[in-house]
Amino acid sequence: RRRVLEASQQLTEIINSCLDSDTSTESPEPSGEAEPADEEDSAPHCLWVDKFTPRRYMELLSDDYTNRCLLKWLKLWDTVVFGKEKVVKKAKPSAEAHPPFNQPKEQQNKWKTKVQLTEEILEAELDQHKRPKYKVALLCGPPGLGKTTLAHVIARHAGYNAVEMNASDDRSPEVFKTRIEAATQMKSVLGANEKPNCLIIDEIDGAPAASINVLLNIIHRKDVEGEAAAGMGRRRRREGGLLLRPIICICNDQ
Repeated sequence: RRRVLEASQQLTEIINSCLDSDTSTESPEPSGEAEPADEEDSAPHCLWVDKFTPRRYMELLSDDYTNRCLLKWLKLWDTVVFGKEKVVKKAKPSAEAHPPFNQPKEQQNKWKTKVQLTEEILEAELDQHKRPKYKVALLCGPPGLGKTTLAHVIARHAGYNAVEMNASDDRSPEVFKTRIEAATQMKSVLGANEKPNCLIIDEIDGAPAASINVLLNIIHRKDVEGEAAAGMGRRRRREGGLLLRPIICICNDQ
């Protein structure tokens, strides 16, 4: 024990001497460049959950299957948001020519795994407006699982600007509707190359039923052009346009 204490004391002295030498050799910076140094000094005092939070997709420690599913769903919006055409995967001819164990098609579908079924759902055809079949993703799980971090990292990874709102804070359906439309329809005026928004609604299980109905009405809005020709344009214009941005909802209790 005495030897361990002596060794630790020597290490402490060496580290302190190195730190003192580093600070003494640094030259004083001009006043204009003093702000970054202040930020570096304040960095060690931030919370560990903020300091070590994942910044990139490869740093995520959450379930890899969930991460890939959410990213794949978000990439389905590329056609309508970024104007990219959907990549169609070619089926393997060998698998079609020689099905395993010569099973009938119904039998093959019956024994598909959860991963295969989810992949088929995510690879479904886009609707007439080139949007995915499911307009909203729901992440659920206990607190501290990393749901909000996952949503922010995936949104940035897919090229979006993550806009977060808390459903339990905005109890009024009118405010709830205004915030959703502002995030999903209005374009940013901060710059010409501003990224499109991806709306993240946290604590959706704390929202009242009226707010949930507002969200459902926004999701199920029909095309404005066809109904404008039939004389319904003025009312539809007040309601707002078609949902053309992805929405990720987060809750603890499904």
